[in-house]
Amino acid sequence: MRVVGGTYRSRALRSLRGRALRPTSDRLRETLFDILGPTIEGSVFVDIYAGTGAVGIEALSRGARQTIFIERHAAAVRLIRGNLRALGITSEAEILAMDALRALELLAASRLHAQSFFLDPPYAETGEYERALDFLDRSSMLTPGGRVIVEHEKRRVLPDYLESLERIRVAEQGDAALSFYRLALAA
Repeated sequence: MRVVGGTYRSRALRSLRGRALRPTSDRLRETLFDILGPTIEGSVFVDIYAGTGAVGIEALSRGARQTIFIERHAAAVRLIRGNLRALGITSEAEILAMDALRALELLAASRLHAQSFFLDPPYAETGEYERALDFLDRSSMLTPGGRVIVEHEKRRVLPDYLESLERIRVAEQGDAALSFYRLALAA
């Protein structure tokens, strides 16, 4: 696994052995950041269920001002710290080692506003998709023009509309898909 583009392009990232993590593939990360394009520059990016940290690191590599990594598993948190240290990333990164919903509540209480929220829960933990999406739908953390991006199995059905969010795009690649949500436009 490597960083696909930007400042840290082609730098290797470590992962855990076995099936403990399902990192976002290099190709899917490239698709994600090709779609986000220059909107990532100078933004705040939140990588929820961060795993290896590859997506959030890619955001920093492509010019994000700050990435917040949310990950509850201790081995993955150590891995993210190691990947950040290997690249010399310090002040632009923050790791919240806790449950996703608890971390989002903490960020909302701190009045965080972010351009991009990336959700990639374990595919088998179906309730995590709804919990995180519902929280972000009710919160005011997403900046105008911002996106909530959900990586999921291509066959998983996600809602087109929530109360505040609407799905505007789906990009499929192999068995995976990225669903892009934004604040719904007033009718």
